[in-house]
Amino acid sequence: MPASPSTARAINDRLALRLLQQEGALTAAQLKHLTGLSRPTVADLVERLTAAGLIAVVGESGEQRRGPNAKLYGIVADRAHLAALDVRTEGVSVLVSDLVGRVLAEASVPIDGAMGTGPALEQAVALVERAAKEAGAERLHTVGIGAPGLIDPGTGELRPSTGLPVWHRRLVAALQERFPESRVSVENETNLAALAEQRDGAARDRDTFVLLWLGLGVGAALVLDGTLRRGASGGAGEIGFLPVPGTPGLPSATDCDGGFHSLAGAAAVAELAAGYGLGAGPMREAEAGGAAADPAAPVREAVRRQDAEPAARRFLADLAERIALGAAAAVSVLDPGCVVLAGEIGRAGGDDLAARVRERLARLSPLPTEVRPTLLGGEAVLRGALLTARDRAQEDLFAQR
Repeated sequence: MPASPSTARAINDRLALRLLQQEGALTAAQLKHLTGLSRPTVADLVERLTAAGLIAVVGESGEQRRGPNAKLYGIVADRAHLAALDVRTEGVSVLVSDLVGRVLAEASVPIDGAMGTGPALEQAVALVERAAKEAGAERLHTVGIGAPGLIDPGTGELRPSTGLPVWHRRLVAALQERFPESRVSVENETNLAALAEQRDGAARDRDTFVLLWLGLGVGAALVLDGTLRRGASGGAGEIGFLPVPGTPGLPSATDCDGGFHSLAGAAAVAELAAGYGLGAGPMREAEAGGAAADPAAPVREAVRRQDAEPAARRFLADLAERIALGAAAAVSVLDPGCVVLAGEIGRAGGDDLAARVRERLARLSPLPTEVRPTLLGGEAVLRGALLTARDRAQEDLFAQR
């Protein structure tokens, strides 16, 4: 059964908007070529989308002949404003952007672990308010939040966790109360980092890969056949609980000590580094939410000193051996073909650590697997939150066509 004229127009409009989202500004002639639609049909949809305030002339192409087809049409960037948040135990970072993802304001604030839930929420919400005001955003269409912890697939909310502050779970409600017209959602930070690496980073050419997050804690994100996989309970990638050799015990349902976390988390990395005369030693206080610490400091130090000091090389070799254990488990089950080392430690280790993990992984698994360092570093979670917020906002606005 052929589509009705109104349905056909809606389909054509959505197609054109998606192309403008993916390709940037286009001329009517380029839209005609990319959509396969006739010139009159393209002219009609351009007129409709312009009248609806979704697209506008944003410039001219470099063609010699001037005329209607030389005009460049793009999505109206200020049709909606978005906010992205990276929520950590020690603070919050936020950026505000327009509909095409151009960053208009950025800010961050530390939050003391000893601060009560109410004051912590007030600081976080006030930070978003200030950033929105600086960006000139009268309202926020969509707010995307990246946070540690499990997301309940039924409710979309953070699950209670003894290791995370209570204000994390209450932040969505607090922002929704302050911005009642906004669409506010939360996603696991490692999942967002994977989405960002897939779109703009180390996995741009991969439909299937595993991202290993190596920071204060460890985690993994799974992208299979182009789709992020969260698992039946939202816990896919909780690799910190993975039983591995080399730990004094086994993890439990409530404690990942004894799992992969005990080999590759920041505290374990700091202790390993201290044994080689690197870094500042144990990080237990920082890991528990005390004084802020840099989990990547010993790795950066080792990379810098490895050419001259055998101890630094041995530390990196041992660290790569540990990381390869967790990577091998994911590779043996999923056969992703690619592992991205992300988080503060993955970024600090760079190509050198990735090459070492690749070499050790090749001895543990018969499955060919690339190992790549993050290209986005500390920006990955915010970038992923922004991409997710932008996609949701555009989907909502474009659905009106």
